[in-house]
Amino acid sequence: MTAYAIAHFRPAEPNPEICAYIESIQATLDPFGGRFLVHGGELDIREGSWPGAVVVIVFPGMAQARAWYDSPAYEEILPLRTRHIAGDVILVPGVPDDYDPAETAARMRAAMAG
Repeated sequence: MTAYAIAHFRPAEPNPEICAYIESIQATLDPFGGRFLVHGGELDIREGSWPGAVVVIVFPGMAQARAWYDSPAYEEILPLRTRHIAGDVILVPGVPDDYDPAETAARMRAAMAG
């Protein structure tokens, strides 16, 4: 099942290390089937606040997402970003193609009923 790395990065000044990180990241993703779906861009904020940028990377599954994040190649370039950009990063599994949110609601209702 597809998995995603999702990041919310706070605003930061351009920096040569950030550029080096961006130039190098795709090579760390390739062995794990990772590719960008969202990489910054203009936000259309509809609820709450969202200072900064969003990044979404897709992987074939959670095993590949975890292996990428823990890989020596990514660990080597990670400080280039973390020294300059504060943010939050999560790895999360996607839902199956036949996912029905009504079934989730039904399970919630059953749990509330006790």
